Amino acid sequence: MTTTAVDYPLPRERNLIIATLLVLAAAAWTVMIWQSSMLDGDEMMGPTMGLAAPVFLGIWVAMMVAMMFPTAMPMILTFARVQAGKAERDEATVPAGIFVAAYLLVWITFGAAAFAAASAGEQLAERSMWLMDNAARVGGAVIIAAGVYQLSPLKRTCLSKCRSPMSWLLNSWRDGLMGALRMGVEHGTYCLGCCWLLFVILFPLGMMNVAAMALITALIFTEKSLAINRLAVTLSAFGLIAYGALVLVSPEVLPTVM
Repeated sequence: MTTTAVDYPLPRERNLIIATLLVLAAAAWTVMIWQSSMLDGDEMMGPTMGLAAPVFLGIWVAMMVAMMFPTAMPMILTFARVQAGKAERDEATVPAGIFVAAYLLVWITFGAAAFAAASAGEQLAERSMWLMDNAARVGGAVIIAAGVYQLSPLKRTCLSKCRSPMSWLLNSWRDGLMGALRMGVEHGTYCLGCCWLLFVILFPLGMMNVAAMALITALIFTEKSLAINRLAVTLSAFGLIAYGALVLVSPEVLPTVM
C-alpha cells in the first residue's frame, strides 16, 4: 500500500459513511431505550434478563452498534479513505462494510461467551444461598477489577492501537477480501481488549441500564478520540475502584439491588 491514499479527500463517501453509522447508532439507541421500557424490574435485575440466547445476542448487537459505532468511526473512515485511494488508482477495493462486519463478529463472539458465563452464574446462584446473598458484592468486585484494568499495560497497548487509525492500518494492511476480514477481526480484538471490562460491568449495573450505557459510551469515545484521554482513563479507574469498594460495603447502592 502506498502512502498516497492518506491524502485522498473522500468527501462524498466520508459523509455517507458518517451518516450511515450515526443513523444506525441512533436506531440502536432507540431499540435499547424501547427494550428497557418493555422489561419489568425483576427481569432487568438478572444478568441474562431471563432471555433466550438468540434474543440476548440480538440485544447485544444493538448495544454494540449503539455504543461502538460512534467510537469506531475514525478507524472505519480511515479504512474507507484508503480504499478510495486504491479505487482512484484503479486497484481492487473492498467495501468498508466487510471490515465493519468482521469487527462486529469479534464483539458478537464475546457477547455469546458473556451470555454463557452469565447463564452459568445464574444457575450456580440458584444452588448457592451464599452466592445469592452476595451477588451484589461479587458485582462490586467486578467493578473494582474494571477500574484496575483501566490502568493496566494491556489496556494502554490496545487503546494506543485504537487512537491511531492510520498508523495501525499502515502497519497492519492486508489486501483483498480476506485481508479486510482479517483487519476487521484484528481491530475488533484490540477494541475488545481496550473495553471488554467496561461492558462486563453492565451485568451488575443492569444490562438495560441506559444511563450506564451512555456514560460508558462517553468514556470510550473520550478515551479513543479526545486529547484528555489519559485523564479520562485515570479518573474512570479511580472512580470505578471507589464505587466498587462502596458496593462491597453497601450493596444497596448497586442499581440492580432491590
